Amino acid sequence: MKGWYIPSRPDDTTGESTAWYTSFWHFCSAYLQDRFGLDWSLSPEQSLMLHAGNRTVPRQLLVRSPRARNKITNLPHGTSLLELRAALPKKTDIAGQDGLRLFSLPSALIACPASVYTQHPTDARTALSIIRDASEVLGPLLKGGHSIVAGRLAAAFRNIGRTRIADDILQSMRTAGYTVRENNPFAEQSLVAVSVRERSPYINRIRLMWQAMREPVIGVFPSAPGLPKDIDTYLKRVSDAYVLDAYHSLSIEGYRVSPELIERVRDGKWNPDLDQNDRNHRDALAARGYWQAYQAVRESLRRILKAKNPGGVADKDHSTWYRELFGPSVTAGLIQASDLAGYRNSNVYIRRSMHVPPKADAVRDIMPTFFELLSEEKEASVRVVLGHFVFVYIHPYMDGNGRMGRFLMNTMLASGGYPWTVVPVTQRKDYMAALESASVQQDIRPFVNFLASLVGDGLKGKSVAQLPSE
Repeated sequence: MKGWYIPSRPDDTTGESTAWYTSFWHFCSAYLQDRFGLDWSLSPEQSLMLHAGNRTVPRQLLVRSPRARNKITNLPHGTSLLELRAALPKKTDIAGQDGLRLFSLPSALIACPASVYTQHPTDARTALSIIRDASEVLGPLLKGGHSIVAGRLAAAFRNIGRTRIADDILQSMRTAGYTVRENNPFAEQSLVAVSVRERSPYINRIRLMWQAMREPVIGVFPSAPGLPKDIDTYLKRVSDAYVLDAYHSLSIEGYRVSPELIERVRDGKWNPDLDQNDRNHRDALAARGYWQAYQAVRESLRRILKAKNPGGVADKDHSTWYRELFGPSVTAGLIQASDLAGYRNSNVYIRRSMHVPPKADAVRDIMPTFFELLSEEKEASVRVVLGHFVFVYIHPYMDGNGRMGRFLMNTMLASGGYPWTVVPVTQRKDYMAALESASVQQDIRPFVNFLASLVGDGLKGKSVAQLPSE
């Protein structure tokens, strides 16, 4: 097989996976077109996930083609491509997406096995929510005589609250002479009434994820102490934790900072226009931005501690945190002020992650829904865990999402009276692995356990995070 080249950063370390995960879908599109021309499509299961807005890089991509070899092609970093010699759907049942050839959504729903609904319930419910009317699936159901599938789809639509579509499928199939019995493919009833008006898969997807992940959080996380009576004392503890928090949060993101640099920048003993003697000018700018953002977050905390809606406060203030975070870089001329206006305008990828964040044009639809969920959530523990996770899952900015996610986590901790909590850089590997598990496998439990342990130690007056001199 001829070799393929993928561009990567010259400073990437050997074995770095980011370039491959970033290029995965583009590579597959180009490679499969080169191999098969137009005689291929992804599997119905993979098609359904992509229609549902799930662009996670799969461990093994299933591809159909009449010219396939029924073989596995091993790809970098433990991924592979399995090509199956199988018939393709009709041309009218093939949909294009970013150079990929998919089963159209109706044909994918009909072709997918029942196991998809138990193995990927969020994807399945999100895909079902995109269907507006029974007519979208009735044509192929009737033409193919799919009475068993019709019963499964009717029950699946009823599971997400689309009873009209379910009834229309049953009545139309029975009128045509088919015997149809409903058979619910989901393991559990959906607790979310998906929006009928939303055509974008991402909004319903975020709502479904939030609901599915609530109970694991509530069952594990320490009980909230409640809002403190002495707000000034709480805020003093937050201020006292600054150097420790800045050191670990910036170090997690790859900045090389010392407690001395953090304190010097905080105290104003550093001028970005004059002092070029710092080992890394970029690190010092990041430290100054972190100090400015920390002060803005502290003001948000004061309002939350006065019983203001925490989700509403974060919604209103998070753009200020972001501007302060990168304000020194604007002053130094490293980025443009316009770069701090609103959410990202380009696609973004997470280093070493198989999770692919939503496209830029979807972010503006998702973020209001995210803050709506945060504002409506009654459990402080859920606001803490899902506030952090869903924010970084969306990745609304080109840079700074990790720091912003931890700021958001700590504002939500304050809403329950929990102490300000530092994520130690010494546990970065476990921290990132837990986020990856939640993003890729939709398993929030490792992340819940990770944060619950840190917060539990904080409630006992202990902290794993230390400064390097201690």
